[in-house]
Amino acid sequence: MSDSILERIQDDTRTAMKAGDRERVGTLRMITSSLQQDEKEGDGDAVAVLQRERKKRVEAAEAFESGGRADQAEAERAEAALIETYLPEQISDEELGAIVDEAMAATGANSMKEMGKVIGMVMPKVKGSADGKRVSTMVRERLGA
Repeated sequence: MSDSILERIQDDTRTAMKAGDRERVGTLRMITSSLQQDEKEGDGDAVAVLQRERKKRVEAAEAFESGGRADQAEAERAEAALIETYLPEQISDEELGAIVDEAMAATGANSMKEMGKVIGMVMPKVKGSADGKRVSTMVRERLGA
């Protein structure tokens, strides 16, 4: 695992505690716990853990929003935004498009049936810098769905 991410989060937790920011402390402790649990299980991929935790918050916010709980949805979005600050910078649509085009050319994909091949080739190249939903959407667009 990237100790620098965990160390940065732990430092930020201490700073938030000193500032009395309970909500931030709670979110940072949750992230720390997830990272440490993942490390114990042997994976040690901090970026994947952060992406997974962010995705959970985004999905929860959507669910709360559709359920008429705007206050809870906003809290989940705030947590997702905090988690994003620890993720690597996302690549641009142009860069992602070039990678998708390259994968389509390499696999000879030209229909939706071959979408999995393209995504399978793209994801390892963009790990941490583009989420799966974004990749899937772009591949679908490029294959003409």
